[in-house]
Amino acid sequence: MSTQRRHGHRTHATVATALAAGLLAAGLAGCGTDGEQTGDANGTLVFGISADPAQMVPWTATSTQSIQVLSQIYSPLLNTDAEGVPEAGLAELPEISEDGKTYTFTLREGVTFGDGSDLDSADVKHTYEKIIDPASSASSASYFANVAGIEAPDPQTVVVTLKQPDASFVSGLTGVNTAIVPSDVDAKSLETKPVGSGPYQFKSRTPNESITLTRNADYYAGEPGAATVEFRVIPDEQSMVSSLKTGSVDVAIFDNPVTAKTATSGQTESMTVDSLSYHVLQLRATSPTLSDPNARLAIQCAISRQDVIDSAALGSGKPTGPITSPEFRSDPEAQPCPEQDLDKAKDYLAKAGKPNGFTLNLMTSQGLYSTAVDEAQNIQAQLGKVGIEVNVEALDSNAYVERWLAADFDAAIAMNGGSSDPNTMYSRYFTEAGSFNKVAGYSSPDLDKLFADGIATTDTAARKPIYEEISQHLVDQAAWVWLFTPEMYVVANKAVEGLEERADASIATLWKASVS
Repeated sequence: MSTQRRHGHRTHATVATALAAGLLAAGLAGCGTDGEQTGDANGTLVFGISADPAQMVPWTATSTQSIQVLSQIYSPLLNTDAEGVPEAGLAELPEISEDGKTYTFTLREGVTFGDGSDLDSADVKHTYEKIIDPASSASSASYFANVAGIEAPDPQTVVVTLKQPDASFVSGLTGVNTAIVPSDVDAKSLETKPVGSGPYQFKSRTPNESITLTRNADYYAGEPGAATVEFRVIPDEQSMVSSLKTGSVDVAIFDNPVTAKTATSGQTESMTVDSLSYHVLQLRATSPTLSDPNARLAIQCAISRQDVIDSAALGSGKPTGPITSPEFRSDPEAQPCPEQDLDKAKDYLAKAGKPNGFTLNLMTSQGLYSTAVDEAQNIQAQLGKVGIEVNVEALDSNAYVERWLAADFDAAIAMNGGSSDPNTMYSRYFTEAGSFNKVAGYSSPDLDKLFADGIATTDTAARKPIYEEISQHLVDQAAWVWLFTPEMYVVANKAVEGLEERADASIATLWKASVS
């Protein structure tokens, strides 16, 4: 029997049994016909990551590596299916009032945190109010921009009232950045000892080396396949390949097709997954260097996206516009210069009063993803053709994230996660009150109105033209230069069973995997 927790004057006991229905619904891969795991129930699955996951509080996580680790420790209110569509998680999909302003969530009963304590509506209310609090500097605060109030009328019910209808609200509740934390654990302590309701519990960390997690036997969706998951930090790609081949690492994700092929052997296999993520050259419009849109448009026109793909990503990817959400995907050709146009770039430089070009400081990362430095160098060479001198600063992953969050850069190479909803993707960047608007450096009253209009209805047909207009506005102003959507390559030891293929190489269901 797990411990009890007190929320104000209420107490209630935990139901410690696993939900059989939840296990069946999970469709657990890697099981025998009798429903038992075929892998080693006491085994350790070693997952290779390229950078130290330094952000351990869910609402602060921005790096892929932190999100990968935290997705094993924490649970969001709702999950997504393999295509990224919201589905039940800690709660059933909500009942929505006729006016679209009231969302009522019913929590699963018997869910516990990794420390054995109950998860109830008070924890959900606490988490969301922490995210909304400006003092938390939460990356997901924009998802709650329309929230007027959150109530917890009983332990299993959460009622969220919105100021106005918000078609993207449910989408924002499906990721690690809105995962539920215990209301009676100090948020500061979560930085060193995360406590969540996910399939694994935090055990230990050696900075820049590894993070070790142990199975949460009371995980609501079923028993995790591996007893232990170790995230091992291996910044060098060839060392990662060697580790896979020798079996010291069981799973790793690559965005480089040649490296992925090299890592494939008689002992490993690779699967290719499509991505909603996008590679982008972020141009911070509030930087004096880039405050004139003509200077930004000169950069956009001087860049061949296909050249970046062929050179830096070894042909693995497709040119993209801003929105990658399948139902709202941008036309990648609908921008001032769909192909490189050096003459037009020079015309924009002249309009910016810089006919001979200018100097651009470009920040990139070593470790966050493999092609980042190559992308920066390729763009450096391309912009040099029109007199734009690019100083490339390659930082380690933690320094890059710190500088990025502080908006301490002119331009930056980045790979951002996509979403099934375009508002979830971009309102936090390109609205005046957005969580990351300081980083993006661009907003306008027109955009604010368009984003508000885009969530005012749930009718996809009515929303599409709004997001087409948002996309066109962003590229016409060269807020950023969108480069390409990548393909991702998941390479795993053949002894790994139950590893699911999911969009963006998400490892939200890594708990189903085991090592035989």
